[in-house]
Amino acid sequence: MPKEVYEDPEVTGRNRYKYFERPFLPFLEQMPLNVVFETTKIEAYTFPPASPDYPPSPSKCTVGTQTAYRDAEVQTDPYSPEYVVCQDSIPELLTLATLTWGRGLPAGQAEVEMIERAREKRAWEATLPPLSDTAQFEKRRRMMNVMERKEWAFREQEIEKLQEIRLEVLKQLLKKRDENQNEVNTKHLNAQWSKLQEAKEAKLAQIQRAHVSAIRKLMGKGKNIEGKLERRNIIKDYSDYASQVYGPLSRLGRFPDNNSEDFVVKNLYLNTYEGLVELESCLPDFVTQPRIRPPKPKVTTTKAGFLKRVARMDHELAEVHKVLLEKKNKVLEPKKPPRFLQRKLIPQPRLPTPTLEMGSNEEEDIEMAVIYLQKLLRGRVVQNMMFEGKEKRLELIQELRTSHALQEDDRLVKKAEKQVTLALQRQRNLHEHKVSLVENHLAGLEGRVLADMFDFLSKELVRLQEERRIHAFAMLAERQRRMREAEESGRRQVEQRRLREEDQIFKEVLKVHQSTVTSYLEDIILNTEENTAEEQARAEIEKVAKEINDIAYEMESRRTQLQSEEIVAELVYSFLIPEVQKNFVKEKVRNAQRKHVLAAHQVIHRQTEAMLRQNFAEQKQDEVPDTDNLPEEGQFREEETQNEENS
Repeated sequence: MPKEVYEDPEVTGRNRYKYFERPFLPFLEQMPLNVVFETTKIEAYTFPPASPDYPPSPSKCTVGTQTAYRDAEVQTDPYSPEYVVCQDSIPELLTLATLTWGRGLPAGQAEVEMIERAREKRAWEATLPPLSDTAQFEKRRRMMNVMERKEWAFREQEIEKLQEIRLEVLKQLLKKRDENQNEVNTKHLNAQWSKLQEAKEAKLAQIQRAHVSAIRKLMGKGKNIEGKLERRNIIKDYSDYASQVYGPLSRLGRFPDNNSEDFVVKNLYLNTYEGLVELESCLPDFVTQPRIRPPKPKVTTTKAGFLKRVARMDHELAEVHKVLLEKKNKVLEPKKPPRFLQRKLIPQPRLPTPTLEMGSNEEEDIEMAVIYLQKLLRGRVVQNMMFEGKEKRLELIQELRTSHALQEDDRLVKKAEKQVTLALQRQRNLHEHKVSLVENHLAGLEGRVLADMFDFLSKELVRLQEERRIHAFAMLAERQRRMREAEESGRRQVEQRRLREEDQIFKEVLKVHQSTVTSYLEDIILNTEENTAEEQARAEIEKVAKEINDIAYEMESRRTQLQSEEIVAELVYSFLIPEVQKNFVKEKVRNAQRKHVLAAHQVIHRQTEAMLRQNFAEQKQDEVPDTDNLPEEGQFREEETQNEENS
């Protein structure tokens, strides 16, 4: 193949913008698709202070590029580099130069088959005789004819495949068209059915309303059969809470629920998202985060610690089931060859067969007699069975005898019996015919009477059912009216109670506001009074202190030495002498109290001394007195005096 010359793409020149293109990314900043970047002088920019509400934007961003040199999945047409073909060489790869991206590339099964056919054709062309050889010209022509026929056959196969593909596409299109048409027809049918259903429901509702109106009119006529005009009884209407005064009917033009939306309670917590969020925040934790407690195991033991009968039975059944499963799933292990020689047991010999020893002639006669008796009994049993079978099937035997009689007399007798039987049969048929005619006439009369009676009863039953149905409708209407009246009265009571509660709440709120304002004003007045009094007292004290300071300074400036000594003497007299007098008075009071204390001590010790003497006298009587260890009276007195002095 000749070398293909490509023109200069001028990548770094005028066509630079074609090879450096910014990709279009919708989530980034919108910019033109084709941008030529150039260096420009940028002045210094002063950034404003960062706002705490928004995050700071980055000062730099990475710009992605799309080049013609990159070979990746995101690139539609891969880059094909230039190539140089060596002299006298034709690479096989150059035969695929006609394939481009989207038209044969990437290669599939069809392209691979085409490459294989091209290889086979090149190999075939190499085997052709040259044109310069005239001797093999006929052979070359035959080979070319064969190859041409093969190519035409392959082309026909390709055409058939294309036709099959087109047929499949046409079938799919036709199927899709039929499905769409069926879907449209179904929609039309559904729409028509919906319209007819709505018309049917409207017609039924109209018939129901007409039926109710007719029933109401019949009830009104039934109440006033004579057609008399009655005057309205106002007292009865107002005394009956089910009358039109308290519960007017809407079909008469009265609509008591016209302005019912005025009484609808509008709550902020139920009508707004913020209110719902606040209500949800007030919910406890176990509502939003449910906790699942694990189930407690069943108690299988009693209070005494014994196993219950049910648990014991379940345990036994489980063990039996386990054993059965083990037996069922048990796999027989193949017998392993013995590792060592084993002893082979020899079976025991068979016991000898017993033989019957012949007795005397008398025993043999008895045995033969018994056997003969058994034969007689068996024959009698068979005879009885045959007799019972004959008795059971006697009629069949007689029928066979009548049908297969061989004697002439028997035939004549049977014929006479047959004639008599036929005559009796005819007489019986005539009698039955007469009886049936009489019964038919009687049945017709009875049928007419019964039909009239049943017709009358059915009509009466229908009338009674209609009357009961009308009565039931009336009862239901009365009950529904009373229920509506009760609901309306309940709603009215609820609304009145709610209005009273709202009025009371408003009054309480106003009272609280008034008391709050009053207490606030009282606090303000008291605080202002205290502040004013404090300021005024401070001013007066400062004024008095200033006057006293002036007087003191003036007296200090005019005071002489004698006046100073006099002031010192007064201070000494006022501070020292009273302190000395105070100490003297305290000592005098202490001495006066000491006399009373000494008198009390003497009385106490005198009594204790008498008690001690009595105790010592008792001890002398019981034991030998020890004169050396006894205390003397002088010692007691010395101790008393010491105690008194200490106290």
